[in-house]
Amino acid sequence: MDGYIRKNIYRAEKSNLRLFEDFVALEKRLRILVNGKEILSLYCTPLLIRELVIGIIMSEDIIKGSWCSERMSILYGEEIIVDISAEGEVSTEGAVITSGCIGGITFPKRLKLERIEDPFCISSETILSLFKSFQRASELFNLTGCVHSAAISDGNRLLFLAEDIGRHNAVDKVIGYMILENISFQGKIMLASGRLSSEIVSKCARWGIPIVASRTSPTSLAVEIAEKTNVTLVGFVRAGRMNIYANSERIILS
Repeated sequence: MDGYIRKNIYRAEKSNLRLFEDFVALEKRLRILVNGKEILSLYCTPLLIRELVIGIIMSEDIIKGSWCSERMSILYGEEIIVDISAEGEVSTEGAVITSGCIGGITFPKRLKLERIEDPFCISSETILSLFKSFQRASELFNLTGCVHSAAISDGNRLLFLAEDIGRHNAVDKVIGYMILENISFQGKIMLASGRLSSEIVSKCARWGIPIVASRTSPTSLAVEIAEKTNVTLVGFVRAGRMNIYANSERIILS
């Protein structure tokens, strides 16, 4: 399945209307079930669904018991239905829709965040270079102008990139990929295209990602969480500059 559809539209330019084909980002409802019972639903781009579900379930610690991602069934249609076979308790208490027009889901009362002790450092020049690669690789955004992107890097190259109509979803997809591939979060930098909210920084802190950077800004609570968890928080990475909001010692000026 593609992340877009082709649509004939009209473009108005001064007093003229011109018919042409445009690319429009797909939006689907995702329903997540455990043992046939629905526990969550959200809207997303219908790509990397397994990674998205793993990222949400694991980050929010929803299933208290054994379960296997390989036994997850995914049915694509007008909606996407994911059913997970699991044993033990399922908890979605305290779930809230996160900030943004296409919100993610988080469970703030259950978060137990520890301070990250990771000596990973990166030069400001490397961050700027990674963001250029990040923007070039964001194919769905470049095609539609309608999605957010997130990517993980080891400081040398992009290891994985995901796109979604929801900025939280894009981050969850990257986290889910890392979990499925058993790749360590240590010594990594999370790149994001959208606003760095408290929920996104909390997710990254939960997995011990030492540096989080975006082309836009963080919120006040995101900065507070970064300071407490020792996450290096970087915003406004663009035009050869950046703002460092927390724990600047990991950024080597160059």
